[in-house]
Amino acid sequence: MLQIPLLTIIIFFPLAGGFIALATGREHPLLCRWISLSTTLVEFSLVSSLFFLHLTPQAGPTGIWLLAEDYAWIPSLGVRYSLGLDGLSLLLLLLTAFINILCILISWRAITDKIGSFHFFLLFLESSVMGLFMATDLLLFYLFWEIQIIPMFFLIGIWGHEDRVHAAVKFVLFTLCGSLLMLIALIAIYVMHGQQTGVYTFAYNQLLNTRFGPTTEMLLYAAFMLAFAIKIPIVPLHTWLPDAHTQAPTAGSLDLAGLLLKTGFYGFFRFAVPLFPLAALSSMPVLIVLGLGGMFYTSWIALAQTDIKRLVAYSSIGHMALMVVGIAVWNFLTLSGSLLQMINHGISTSALFVMVGMIGERTDSREFADLGGLWTKMPVYSVFFLFFALAAMGLPGLNNFVGEILILVGLFKARPVVGILGFGGLIFTVIYILRMVKDALFGERKGEHVLWDVNAREVVILLMMAAPILFIGLHPGPALELLDQPVQHLLTQFSENIIRKAPLI
Repeated sequence: MLQIPLLTIIIFFPLAGGFIALATGREHPLLCRWISLSTTLVEFSLVSSLFFLHLTPQAGPTGIWLLAEDYAWIPSLGVRYSLGLDGLSLLLLLLTAFINILCILISWRAITDKIGSFHFFLLFLESSVMGLFMATDLLLFYLFWEIQIIPMFFLIGIWGHEDRVHAAVKFVLFTLCGSLLMLIALIAIYVMHGQQTGVYTFAYNQLLNTRFGPTTEMLLYAAFMLAFAIKIPIVPLHTWLPDAHTQAPTAGSLDLAGLLLKTGFYGFFRFAVPLFPLAALSSMPVLIVLGLGGMFYTSWIALAQTDIKRLVAYSSIGHMALMVVGIAVWNFLTLSGSLLQMINHGISTSALFVMVGMIGERTDSREFADLGGLWTKMPVYSVFFLFFALAAMGLPGLNNFVGEILILVGLFKARPVVGILGFGGLIFTVIYILRMVKDALFGERKGEHVLWDVNAREVVILLMMAAPILFIGLHPGPALELLDQPVQHLLTQFSENIIRKAPLI
């Protein structure tokens, strides 16, 4: 393990840059933008440097990690500042750093008010998400989980669109309802573990050994899962997300789709299932039903949308639903595909939100009634739009195809009926995305606004997003290799916990 606290630096470096941006934003807005962009670029370089350290998994006091940090924080309460990095965390850190570069670039001209505060909240959010993806002390995880609500509330509530305050409050209320129940469950685990072992701690690897009765385990699991299901979001707990996406500025939508939704899925994978294996096992059929239902429901609702941004929002929920089905079927292929699809979804759906943001800047509208005919007016823009739409549809050679085919193969291998239904859900996805492409790019021009094609800054943004979509689609091996160890470890850990805790039933 390194002597330099690199993981801590990665967490707090964006926050430090955010404070500098806040201090310079009022008097020097252009300098504020460059400071923020430089901060995200340095952060991306720090995360990327982890790939060149040739790290290998090592067993330590907090588990098996590529890199770990562990310090006493509040010894009297058994709280530690404990961080761990594995292949999954590494990919998510890279995604987080990448998305935030795009957030700064896409907001370069779109945000003209309170520039310093805007960039501070963007970088504050980046720090909180970075910490969440590495925290291995459950109280530390919970703190990062709650902290991420604050910057997103302000990003939506201040820089959003016409109904932004309602959407921001709805986002906070939904998130807090689940989070408070998770806090109660976390305290209950802490107390029960202390009573059983005499050691009061929030350390994840120690809490894994806590024993529960079947009813207690199910209640605790439900509390954790409610918090994670709201953030994923699983239908019918999804109603906050279309409003949040629709009202958020483009950068806010990127952070929502690319990062915040992944925190719920990550928490489910990393904490809920290992801590409560018996309850998780019994809930898998319910999750399969909710996931499949979510795929068909969101596709049906997406077809009825007249706002292109709202359609992309429902598309995001539908793609996450397939990942829920994948993790609920619970085999190596579906788990690997679902985790890879987290990364894919973060890139391809964020790209669609960027495209919607660009056309919104030109037309002041997101309604299909004001679009059409963009292929002849904005040919470069239209090519990129079609490319990202094909990625969202799962075209072979692009990133979403890899994750989806792994999930489908795993579904057909374990549960053929679920595989057939999952495939049917993907067909519905193709239908509404093709409808979006047809209504936006082709046909007669409906609006009266003067349109211009993408400029140099926008081309850079679009190329940055297109590159990983092609790379993962054509060469997914490096990403899948990073996921092998976390998936294998989870499957082994899950089986061992099932055997160890089964006698309590």
